[in-house]
Amino acid sequence: MMKYTTYLFDFDGTLVDSMPAYVSMMKQILDENNIAYGEDLVKIITPLGFKGTAKYFKTLGLTMPEDELLEKMGAYAYHEYVYHIPAKQNVIEVLKELKSRGAGLHVLTASPHVTLDPCLKRLDIFDLFENVWSCEDFGTTKADPAIYRMAAEKIGKPIEEILFLDDNFNADKTAKEAGMPVCGVFDESSAEYTEEIKAITDYYINDFSELLTLN
Repeated sequence: MMKYTTYLFDFDGTLVDSMPAYVSMMKQILDENNIAYGEDLVKIITPLGFKGTAKYFKTLGLTMPEDELLEKMGAYAYHEYVYHIPAKQNVIEVLKELKSRGAGLHVLTASPHVTLDPCLKRLDIFDLFENVWSCEDFGTTKADPAIYRMAAEKIGKPIEEILFLDDNFNADKTAKEAGMPVCGVFDESSAEYTEEIKAITDYYINDFSELLTLN
């Protein structure tokens, strides 16, 4: 018997192994413009999406107009997501198994649809999800507790019955504050925050296959 029948998945670093490409792309933009950044850059920008990250880059001193910055981010990202970024280990098999057991699967990510949808379609898992949402669909970010409540409302289930999975500390913490049960997901990009994530989540998985035996 499955403990949860409704799942809300992050995308980057949870379903797909995109964080190395995502992080290097964002750092490249800052490096090209000689902008200094702290060691916590990855932790800060991961839940923000392109628009949130662009605003954050402005606070670091980047003077490029926001629309130009977003265009550059999109161009760098598009090629990677459409052609190269792989699913993480066991993700495809586990999603198919959960679906076959009757689970409702949904995605909520900071990534825009322009990269999100083609990537999921190339991996042949887009159709497994009832909803594939980008933060842009809600007009806010995963740093805002309201986004999780809005997602629950659209799914049509009580928030406490939807298991949220994310590799990012800030997103996990915010979803938990919003009232969702949370499962932390190991990703190399957030490995140094593993213990912090474990401390604030209900569950933690190192590999997606562990999801099938969650209790």
